[in-house]
Amino acid sequence: MKRVLGAAPLRFASERSGGAFALWRHGPLHAVVAPMADDVVMAYRGPVRRLERRADGAVAIGTSRAGVVTIIPAESSARWDIAGPIEVVQLYLPRNKLRQIADENGASGNSLAERTGFPDPITARLLISAADVIEGHAMLDALFRQQLIDLLATRLLVAHATASVVAAPTRGGLAPHVLRRAIDRLRSSEDDDVSLAALAEEAGLSRFHFCRAFKDSTGLSPFAWLRQRRLEQAMEMLRDGTPVVSVAAALGYASQTAFAAAFKKLTGMSPTDWRRNAS
Repeated sequence: MKRVLGAAPLRFASERSGGAFALWRHGPLHAVVAPMADDVVMAYRGPVRRLERRADGAVAIGTSRAGVVTIIPAESSARWDIAGPIEVVQLYLPRNKLRQIADENGASGNSLAERTGFPDPITARLLISAADVIEGHAMLDALFRQQLIDLLATRLLVAHATASVVAAPTRGGLAPHVLRRAIDRLRSSEDDDVSLAALAEEAGLSRFHFCRAFKDSTGLSPFAWLRQRRLEQAMEMLRDGTPVVSVAAALGYASQTAFAAAFKKLTGMSPTDWRRNAS
């Protein structure tokens, strides 16, 4: 993709368990895009542009506006003509991840339909959030991306699969002892490598069903629960007079700036202003 677009992504993040996100800003595109290893799903930010895809004698036309998605299945090859410049968020979804989510919902063997500027505000909004939600905290960011990949894969199967898929019904919350173990692991400041896969395996569930059951039990997703936990810890340390830079380091943020931005997003105030008002 880097070679085709003639640019490097502004942001790129991948997960070891499968899936990656990239934010691109590139100029005009007039080229044949060869088949890729993963399904590629795109949502758009910035100016509206005309999209034209030609494959096997057929022409599909759309626009790169808010609330639409473009889907390029892994086996697809087409010529693309885009006036540019354009800003796009892409999900690279491995076929085995899609198959895994389909199996969990009792609909194995599905693939995604090809789409060009197709109206789907739900998928578009979820995908755009991959570029907008960056906490500057390695564990929080990883948990968010893992949850988002599973959620997007489920949504894509329901809305864009080549065969009909019905999502599995909710199973209810976690057993109390399973919930306690999950919360203890999330609380642990020593386990920086905690992941949805590890939490789900200990609970004996898939990642998708673990997240759903955890939210049924707590009212929050694992990502949101951990973010709230970090906020409570930060407030306690700020009340005790701990310097902001020390709070950021103790809670695992990449920098004081990243911590201050995340704190303000949740409270509406900078850490310094919050401490002044709390005293």
